[in-house]
Amino acid sequence: MKKLAFLIITFFPLIGAAQNPDSTWFVNNYIKKEISIPMRDGVKLFTSIYQPKDQSEKHPILITRTPYSIAPYGKVYKAYWRSYMMKYCREGYVLVNQDIRGKYMSEGIFEVVRPFNPNKKTSKDIDEASDSYDTIDWLIKNIDNNNGNVGAIGISFPGFYATMVALSGHPALKAVSPQAPVTDRFFGDDDHHNGVLMLMDAFDFHVAGSFSAPSRVPSTKGARGFRIADQDNYNYYLKMGALPNFTKLSGDTMKFWSDMMNHPNLDAWWKARDARTGMKNVKPAMLIVGGLFDAEDGYGAWNTYKALVKQSPQTNSKLIIGPWYHGQWASNDGTHLGNVQFGSNTATYYQDMEVPFFNYYLKGKGTDNLSKATIFFSGEDKWRSFSQWPLADIKPTPIYLKENGKLSFEASKTPTPTFDSYISDPAKPVPYAEKVHLRRTREYMDDDQRFAARRTDVLVYDTGLLTDDITLAGPVVADLMVSLSSTDADFVVKLIDVFPENTPVDPVTKYPMGGYQMLVRAEVMRGKFRNSFSAPEPFVPGKPTQVKFTLPDVAHTFKKGHKLMIQIQSSWFPLTDRNPQQFVDINKAKDADFVKETIKVYHNSSKIILPVIK
Repeated sequence: MKKLAFLIITFFPLIGAAQNPDSTWFVNNYIKKEISIPMRDGVKLFTSIYQPKDQSEKHPILITRTPYSIAPYGKVYKAYWRSYMMKYCREGYVLVNQDIRGKYMSEGIFEVVRPFNPNKKTSKDIDEASDSYDTIDWLIKNIDNNNGNVGAIGISFPGFYATMVALSGHPALKAVSPQAPVTDRFFGDDDHHNGVLMLMDAFDFHVAGSFSAPSRVPSTKGARGFRIADQDNYNYYLKMGALPNFTKLSGDTMKFWSDMMNHPNLDAWWKARDARTGMKNVKPAMLIVGGLFDAEDGYGAWNTYKALVKQSPQTNSKLIIGPWYHGQWASNDGTHLGNVQFGSNTATYYQDMEVPFFNYYLKGKGTDNLSKATIFFSGEDKWRSFSQWPLADIKPTPIYLKENGKLSFEASKTPTPTFDSYISDPAKPVPYAEKVHLRRTREYMDDDQRFAARRTDVLVYDTGLLTDDITLAGPVVADLMVSLSSTDADFVVKLIDVFPENTPVDPVTKYPMGGYQMLVRAEVMRGKFRNSFSAPEPFVPGKPTQVKFTLPDVAHTFKKGHKLMIQIQSSWFPLTDRNPQQFVDINKAKDADFVKETIKVYHNSSKIILPVIK
């Protein structure tokens, strides 16, 4: 029976999809080839090529390089007909997929984030940009009937590799779209935020999911990780305790995890792995894409675009940000995330911008009429177009923390400093989400925060009902004055939109939306990094100290009748690792190092600076 199933899959790859007109068209109009393309150092990278049979015109090439496998291998076709990528097939693109160096069917040594090398001198000096150059060069010279124009696209880690394709400098490369690109794993991707370990994502990805396993003999199968034997992530990660307990589970094989544990502060190792270091004199047109509610790589899109504008101003760079979870723009449904509805299918709206972009640069078809920045504003559920990002007409507007849980745009002087305080207990950290589950949810990015507001270790401040709309566009700055009973603490600041009490139940999820506390943006800051990410400093117990940090960009309108709310807490578990609340190397901390502490947040001198636009 197994042999029969193999024959059916091998010789009739589309039998299960034969009733789909697109799949039938695809198999009748495309051929699949698998090639091992040699790199300059002799390593061969396994590549699948889906090529139009049509010979009436020459065809552009669109590349995706990935560490996640280019399966299916063999004669089975990739199911492009199930996604908007079918639009590229109808346009006659040559679609190329490649296993990156050291992954799956490609030879060589895998490195999780291979640093960009701007000074390649010999054939042994390789990086992802040189592998991209060699791949493009081979394709242009060996794929018959191509038109000499190449593009690249990728989401998440493939977005990082798309960035590296853009840095290859090959003259045939005309357009690239890094989407939710892995960019800086110390400051803002799914390993760390501001040096704080994103515990659940990092451990599940690198160790349990075995992404960081060392290279093996080329294989169609991935490395085997292990199953976390608990359906309650809060319970599992709390029982695991201090980070060295996690490192023991990683063994000696997960080198990237071990490297992270050995580099607790910002240093040369981290800086070399910042994808922005090579973004100078970038030649192809760039379309950067990301999601407002992307839990994995929400940092990458905003900051890749800003780096291009600053470091490569001559590059034709475009930015599109929608109200999406990680990769939702490539799905069939962009109407909502969790309980929050967006009023339209924002995914298909985006796809109708992306395909014409590549058509213009790779086929000379149509026009490039995209604005520099096309941004969806949640809250008002509206797309806006801008000639630049960050915006020139932002008015940084402080809103002050007041007594009795109030927020005010008016500063006040009091003879005696007042404060709110809470006890932060690492044994009972604030959960990042309300429900019990194992895998980190994507919906937490706009989830209801009422569960957190009810805790005594979460401070809550709000404006009261707004009398006018307030629209924010850009980064939010948290500027806190705090004092601690110990020598270190984390600070999580949440920006929240509180819906009116008479908001009806969500018609799709049936969730009660009256009083819903929608998370708009949140970020964590490790207090010891307040003055330097390279040289951390302890707090002096009892001494009022400024902790100032920047939250990722927002694009949101707080409507009249809503409330603007700020929540402040010192744990966000198990999304982030726990701070022992003593000045120690947290990556090497012992279970006995974790202590309770009292944290004071001072009124009036603590404020949130909002990027207000009219």
